[in-house]
Amino acid sequence: MVLGLLRRLRPQGASGAASGLSVPLPAGAGAFGCEAVDALGRPLGATEVTVTELDSHRVAARGTTDPYGYYMAALPPGRYSVMLTAEGLSPARESVDIVAGVALAPARVVLEPGRRLELPPAGTWVFDPPHTAIRFIAKHVGMAHVHGRFTRFEGGIRVAEDMGDSQVSVRIDASSISTGNQTRDNHLRSADFLDVENYPYIDFAGTRFAYHGGSKWTVHGTLTMHGTTRSVGLDTEYLGTVNGGYEQELRCAALARTELHREDFTLNWRSMLARGIAVVGPTIQLALDVQAMYRTHDTPTPPH
Repeated sequence: MVLGLLRRLRPQGASGAASGLSVPLPAGAGAFGCEAVDALGRPLGATEVTVTELDSHRVAARGTTDPYGYYMAALPPGRYSVMLTAEGLSPARESVDIVAGVALAPARVVLEPGRRLELPPAGTWVFDPPHTAIRFIAKHVGMAHVHGRFTRFEGGIRVAEDMGDSQVSVRIDASSISTGNQTRDNHLRSADFLDVENYPYIDFAGTRFAYHGGSKWTVHGTLTMHGTTRSVGLDTEYLGTVNGGYEQELRCAALARTELHREDFTLNWRSMLARGIAVVGPTIQLALDVQAMYRTHDTPTPPH
C-alpha cells in the first residue's frame, strides 16, 4: 500500500541509511522510499514504480513518483525488487530488504537515457498495407466508445541522412471507414461527418521529426480532412528494422498516436446534437501501427 500522506525527509547522510524518515507505520510493517532522478540529477516526476516480492514474484506495490521524484511504500518484512521506468529512459532496478518497524531513507536512483535503436537507412520506405493499421477511438455521446479503422490507404516515409529532416505522407480513402456497423458507417460517410462525396481523401504530410530520447519521436506535420488543414503532432515510438516478409526485404516499424478535435475540421458535433443526431464526442484518438518496406528496384509489391 502506497502511503501517499507519509512525510518525506531528504536524508542527510549516505543514501540507503536506515534512518532519516519519521513516518507512521502499520503494525509489523517496514517502509522504504526512493528518489528518481535523471543523469543530470533532475527529479523525475510520474516515474512508474513496481515493487515485487523476490520469493514469490508477486507485485506487492505499484505507483508513480510525486513531482519531486519521490515514492514511498509500507511493506511486510522481506526482500523486494524495485523497478523504475520512465519514457525515453532505461529502466532501473534496485533490491531492498524490509524490516518490521524500520523506515529506510530514500535511495537515489538514476535513470540513464534509453538505448537508441539503429535508425533506418536513408531512402524511400513504402507502407505495407497488410501489416499496417489506421485505427481510431471515439466516445459515443452518453454511451460506450466506438472503435473503427480505415481499410484503404497508401503512404510512405522518405528517410533523410539527418533523421530530423525526414518526411512522411499518408493518403486515406475516407469512404473506407469501418466501425462494424453498416448504418453507422454510412452516416459517418455522409455530409454530417466526413462528407466523402466532396472530400474523398484524408491526407497527412509529416515534415519534421523531433527526437525525445530512447525510441520516442514526434512527427510534426499537417492533416487535411473535410477540406480543412491543421497542424498535428504524432507521438511516435520507433520499433526498429528487420529483414523479413515476402522476400526477406528490409522493413521498419513504428507506432504513432494523436488526439484530434473534430471541430478543428469543421465537423460540428454541437449543431448535430441540437438537431437530435446522436454522434460521437468532440475528440478522437487516432493510432497508426505501421510497417514500411525499403524501396529498391526489386522491392516486391505488397498484396492488398
